[in-house]
Amino acid sequence: MCGIIGVVGSSDTLGTLLEGLQRLEYRGYDSAGIALVRQGQTWRARTAAGTESVAALREECLSAPSGFSSGIGHTRWATHGAPEAINAHPHLDCSGNIAIIHNGIIENHTELQEQLEARGHHFTSVTDSEVLAHLIEDQRQLGLELSEAVRQSLLLVRGAFALAAMDANEPDVIVAARRISPLVVGTAPGVTYLASDVPAILDRATAFYAVNDDEVVRLGPEGFRATDLEGAPVRLRQLQIDWDLETAEKGGNDDFMSKEINEQPDAIRATLLDRRRRNGAICFDELRISDEELRDVKRVVLVAAGTSHHAALVAKYAIERWARISVEVDISSEYRYRDPIVEIGTLVIGVSQSGETIDTIQATREAQRRGARVVAISNIVDSSLAREADAVIYTRAGLEVSVASTKAFVAQVAALELLALRLAQLRSTLEPKDIDALFLGLNAVSAQVATTLDRRSHVELVAKELLHAHDFFFLGRHVGFPTALEGALKLKELTYLHAEGYPAGGLKHGPLALIEPGVVVVAVATDPSMHEKILSNLAEVKARGASVVAVATDDDEHIDSVADYVLRVPASEPMFTPMIDIVPLQLFAYSMARGLGRNVDRPRNLAKTVTVE
Repeated sequence: MCGIIGVVGSSDTLGTLLEGLQRLEYRGYDSAGIALVRQGQTWRARTAAGTESVAALREECLSAPSGFSSGIGHTRWATHGAPEAINAHPHLDCSGNIAIIHNGIIENHTELQEQLEARGHHFTSVTDSEVLAHLIEDQRQLGLELSEAVRQSLLLVRGAFALAAMDANEPDVIVAARRISPLVVGTAPGVTYLASDVPAILDRATAFYAVNDDEVVRLGPEGFRATDLEGAPVRLRQLQIDWDLETAEKGGNDDFMSKEINEQPDAIRATLLDRRRRNGAICFDELRISDEELRDVKRVVLVAAGTSHHAALVAKYAIERWARISVEVDISSEYRYRDPIVEIGTLVIGVSQSGETIDTIQATREAQRRGARVVAISNIVDSSLAREADAVIYTRAGLEVSVASTKAFVAQVAALELLALRLAQLRSTLEPKDIDALFLGLNAVSAQVATTLDRRSHVELVAKELLHAHDFFFLGRHVGFPTALEGALKLKELTYLHAEGYPAGGLKHGPLALIEPGVVVVAVATDPSMHEKILSNLAEVKARGASVVAVATDDDEHIDSVADYVLRVPASEPMFTPMIDIVPLQLFAYSMARGLGRNVDRPRNLAKTVTVE
């Protein structure tokens, strides 16, 4: 999640930019940069020192010339191109006058770059963002003002963006635009600000305004004016901000966990952006393995830990159903100690939010040593897992601060199901029309997750009713089973209460002996093909005195007969349901933890990334 800051009309432009970037560090980043503009001159500095990039940039800026009243700054979370200085923002056009910063993904950047290069443009990075600078340059050469040049350029763009552009030939202007990625404008007497998040400008601006999707804003010292992409004037909505800085960093939420739960629709949407080429092929971020090798895969092994392991279990169902390949799922800490069999045609998939989980890295290294090809699913560009893998799909979820993972899970499931569809494409195990329908359905999940988030108040009431309980069993069948495992993990992480996940069909193989009054059974009951069986399981536990909570679809008319509390979700393709069904379970665990006075961002005894065995 890149950070954006801009200012026009300031007597402390450089200080404003550097302070704003420092305040945006909580978003996560791997490089940073600024551009200052005055008549006929653009000055730029960029660094790529990981989470020390802003500090390194501050040192670089000691040599910055004075006399600039306008500038833009950026912290980058890499999506296209490694986290290196050459890929850091701001990017310049061929003339060096136009500077842009961009958060989001330009889906059609490849075809746009080909067209621009054919017209003589020279690219210096391997990012998708740089095409924006050259598109604006083209429009400026037609004699258009900067704001109009930006607007015309964005008519050619597909994807997500929060954009800011400056031009040394129009030095007292910043032009900004937004689609999906957040952007706010701030004003103060004689100064106008721009930021991806309120914290960057919280104590500098005196009024704040939200930029909506497909709106273009021209900022000058005197204020701003906005239009839609068709050029019609629009009014920005003023925000009422009464937060302190710490709350602002959390987006107005009480803690980072609730912020990250709320960001899940965006995490899914970003992970799915720019994933199909013009010929319909689903694509990876990095690919050092041939389509022929992927087509000839005989066996898939997924290695992961914790929440990532539960996402991997979901992937097993998708890969086997869609690509018709046998799949194993290993807890990564066990893989290399069981003398694993790696045959010709074995593909190992390592899943890790950070890409630095030591058990998962060691497991993939062992697999490679034995001759397997490795695909990495990681949230961090150029992480150890990503660097060492033969192919990578990045989950573009942005930084997760809270130790208990939420948005990483849904993004991992989305990425793994993309991989399953690609294997199905290559092996022709699904018809193209079926792949099209599944891809469209996958893209609809973010809206279904948003709908589910809107129902949090009901979940809070259920949690309040059950705050006295101490023993929880989470049940599920098919992909509902890994969802149940993840729901149980969230509850035990956040509340320190006893919570276990089981396949519902395993109740009579032991766990049923523990069911008695006072026990809560939480069931994932959204798969129509498993519905009668899960109802039967719930009738068994209810007969033995358990309180029953069920996650069920909006159209389920029978669940009320066996459930004391029902958490409703929109119906979806069964393979996609884990991304939707986990949301009420996350909210339930969160609400229980808050009710018990737990620190939801920092559960006891746990670390975000496990880097020692």
